[in-house]
Amino acid sequence: MTATPAPGIVDAHHHLWDLDQRPQAWLDDPALTTIRRTFTPDDLRTTATRTVAGRRLHSTVAVQCMPDVPETEDLLALAEREPLIGAVVGWADLTSPAIGDLLDGLLAGPGGTYLRSLRHLVQGETDPGWLQRPDVERGLAAARDRGLCYDVLVRSHQLDQAIRLAERFPGLPQVLDHAGKPPIADGDLADWARQIRLLAAHPHVLCKVSGLITEADHEKWTIADIRPVWDVLLSSFGPDRLMFGSDWPLANLAGGWNRWAATMDELLDGCSATEIHALLAGTATAFYRLPARS
Repeated sequence: MTATPAPGIVDAHHHLWDLDQRPQAWLDDPALTTIRRTFTPDDLRTTATRTVAGRRLHSTVAVQCMPDVPETEDLLALAEREPLIGAVVGWADLTSPAIGDLLDGLLAGPGGTYLRSLRHLVQGETDPGWLQRPDVERGLAAARDRGLCYDVLVRSHQLDQAIRLAERFPGLPQVLDHAGKPPIADGDLADWARQIRLLAAHPHVLCKVSGLITEADHEKWTIADIRPVWDVLLSSFGPDRLMFGSDWPLANLAGGWNRWAATMDELLDGCSATEIHALLAGTATAFYRLPARS
């Protein structure tokens, strides 16, 4: 996918939450103490100061955290008044017999034009064929028929589901979040790499270069830990099917937005200007149909 060049970076994957407005029960995990607070767009502006290839942050895609329609409604309403947010990845119950009406309601509601994709936390599902359930496939078809995309959130051992989804839904634009969560900390990437290559054989599937540092050792990771994953992604998908994402504020658990940006800056060394544009802005702009901004 290509798009008219735009100066700056599109952060294609970050989160926001206001704990006074909507509690996030998953943050009760003791390991998440440092991010158990409210995060706003202004917090992101203040945090994301590092350039990548000389570019600064200029647009973002806000992604759901909770399997909860009201949270998606909050994000859509926020996008309508917040110039930094260009698109929202929301949630709706794909298994619901009323999924079409649910999606129509979101699209027609406040900020509904910013809804560009759906996501479900498949990483937390124990059914090894969740994405192939008939009720889920009915929901995915409803999303496709309304011009929405799908963000695929699976762990590395669930990549077979993502491959089957790609096979069964060639008309549904898909993007793999966090590169399928490769087991960087474990160091054994062979199975992950094999399945990534199988998934990348489907041209309608893209991939986010995001969430990698939280799959590594949070305290000790270096670019040497990330580079083998980067090499597989670059050779499998090509630069025009990859997009930069921070996974902020979860990235704060392993160094933060600026450290990840500095890592991407180094990984992009050797890429052409066209390839860098695709990775940092063009691919995400086209996939999420982001508005043109100067």
